[in-house]
Amino acid sequence: MASTLATETLHDQLSRREPENGPEELLALLGEYMTPAQVEDVRRAYEFGASAHEGQRRMSGEPYIFHPVAVARILAGLRLDRDTIVAALLHDVIEDTPTAKEQIAEAFGDEVALLVDGVSKLTQINAKSKAEAQAESFRKMMLAMVEDIRVILIKLADRLHNMRTLGVMRAEKRRRIARETLDIYAPIAHRLGMNRLLVELEDLAFAALYPVRFRVLADSLRRARGNRREIIGQIHQALSEALAQEGIEATVVGREKHLYSLYQKMRNKELSFSEVFDVYAFRIMVDRVDACYRTLGVVHNVYKPVPGRFKDYIAIPKANGYQSLHTVLFGPHGVPIEVQIRTHEMDLMAESGVAAHWKYKEGEQGGTPHARAREWLQNILEMQKRAGNSLEFLENVKVDLFPDEIYVFTPDGAIKRLPRGATAVDFAYAVHTDVGNTCVAVKVDRRLVPLSTQLTNGQTVEVITASSARPNPGWLNFVVTARSRANIRHYLKNLQSDEAQALGRRLVETALTTFSMQVDDIEPDRCEQVLVELDCADLDELWQKVGLGELMAPLVARRLVPGGDDKALTEQDRQPLAIRGTEGMVLNFARCCRPIPGDPILGYLSAGRGIVVHTANCRNLAGFRKHPDKWIDVQWADSVEREFPVEIRLEVANERGVLATLAAEISRLEANIEQVEAEDRYGSTSVLGFVIMVRDRRHLARIMRRMHAMRPVIRVSRARS
Repeated sequence: MASTLATETLHDQLSRREPENGPEELLALLGEYMTPAQVEDVRRAYEFGASAHEGQRRMSGEPYIFHPVAVARILAGLRLDRDTIVAALLHDVIEDTPTAKEQIAEAFGDEVALLVDGVSKLTQINAKSKAEAQAESFRKMMLAMVEDIRVILIKLADRLHNMRTLGVMRAEKRRRIARETLDIYAPIAHRLGMNRLLVELEDLAFAALYPVRFRVLADSLRRARGNRREIIGQIHQALSEALAQEGIEATVVGREKHLYSLYQKMRNKELSFSEVFDVYAFRIMVDRVDACYRTLGVVHNVYKPVPGRFKDYIAIPKANGYQSLHTVLFGPHGVPIEVQIRTHEMDLMAESGVAAHWKYKEGEQGGTPHARAREWLQNILEMQKRAGNSLEFLENVKVDLFPDEIYVFTPDGAIKRLPRGATAVDFAYAVHTDVGNTCVAVKVDRRLVPLSTQLTNGQTVEVITASSARPNPGWLNFVVTARSRANIRHYLKNLQSDEAQALGRRLVETALTTFSMQVDDIEPDRCEQVLVELDCADLDELWQKVGLGELMAPLVARRLVPGGDDKALTEQDRQPLAIRGTEGMVLNFARCCRPIPGDPILGYLSAGRGIVVHTANCRNLAGFRKHPDKWIDVQWADSVEREFPVEIRLEVANERGVLATLAAEISRLEANIEQVEAEDRYGSTSVLGFVIMVRDRRHLARIMRRMHAMRPVIRVSRARS
């Protein structure tokens, strides 16, 4: 049985010098697993890159070609293929030299050219800001990664070497690059299961972002090590002997958390260094899966397990394909011991992830890092299609990169992985986009729960759908997955577009009645001319702009009618727009005055929002009077099939149970209470504010009369702006 005691942390390696940056060491490393012809191709790529970067130097003063060689050497350490190594040597030539993609394709093949192009930043972007340009380049790289995952492997190696040589940068740039590494590149390495890269990226970024904290923690770690050696050796010997007695061939490794992981644990759990460091961690590697579970039994016999601290990531792997058994034990003197048990193959996958065997294989099982990576990449592709712009896409990816997972089940027993804090709506979208879009209710463990309910491990979730249902904008306040957020936004954007078109057409048709015409009466040639004049691609875009308040319906109507400009609109000519209350997101009712059917109303065209309806006596209208061109005559339709919020104030005597009495009476009068607040208290009286849902003014008047007749109520009034 092999037995190893390794407690060196990455911090001890960070100050090591880079090997010489010539090609010989790289070629020797490649010779261990490549054919001579492939090694010769890499030599040609080095010469090509050295020639392209001739005269260029890094900020450190060394020749630029040293950087691509170092990147290639990192990837060679992961045993990646000829095309990846060649692309790594050439990864900056398109971006930083006059070399064209076609030249690379001609010299080294189309596959290498695509990899190099995927890693290159976009240079010709008409972006409004630097952040938008960076987000657009990131979108390009992620889409290239969907086509070939080696793009991101090259980018991660590139970022790792840049982090190793970050010291020459000015402080502000160091911090920006370190923050970007922690926000994006380290989580991507984690998502792809590449723990070795993840650990170094995090520690290097930690050192650059918080140099004093890093130095203090590193010094504390060094000092504390000496006191731990004896107890680590004792635990190591006990575990090794117990496994040997059971005939289990195993490698036992003592390990330490890396510095950034220690720092995060101290910060998140508000622990001191001594409290965090007083945990002893071991990894046990065996040959077969069944031996993992036998080993678990052995270690539980040596030291008692801590209840509730066992996790089986072999049966249910993490989202990045990571597999291992985790348990926490009561060690000597009561110190906690964290133990990870896995096979040697699982250990290789945990350290190198998708890079362990980079090529995708047909018929892979769902638990492999490659299958999980493929599933994640498909989610990335879907997010990209539904994102409004590159900045929104970048935010969605960031959200998706930080999953602290839970596992829930469909009624059929299928497992769905969701980030901690995920809600029932997130689950619905995880099942299918259409299920999320038409979700109306959810049962958790066969009980109906609100859609905003946060799910926990092991629950069985059933989604109830209705074909007529659609996403609610309020869902954006509680969903947590990037997929849910992207799908809801995408649907609402399309919905708003459809509603704006319908409202815009109605507005123009109402305006055309002045000229005794309808939309269908307009000559096609006249329509084409107006579309060109107003810079619209088609009538749908024209209706949408009118509906969103970007174009005025009366002016559009005048242009559509031959000679319409010659006819002035009088007050008598204007036909008010009938408000049904079902126009959707492009018709809004002002919160300042809360209009309800029966109130005299006016409409104000707000660019991007459509029509905002106010009561005619709303005090806020004074500020809008300066823009008479934005006003539109509106009136309530004969039949309005919905309820509207309205605010009433009641001055009541301070009596026990008065609020419950009033609420019960409002409910009896068929009105829902949306909001209640106690506004003021004057000795023996209080002022209560209710926002209630009513059908019209008559419904409101009936409620107010009944409230006034109740004994505790002194005064009732409708709130005004």
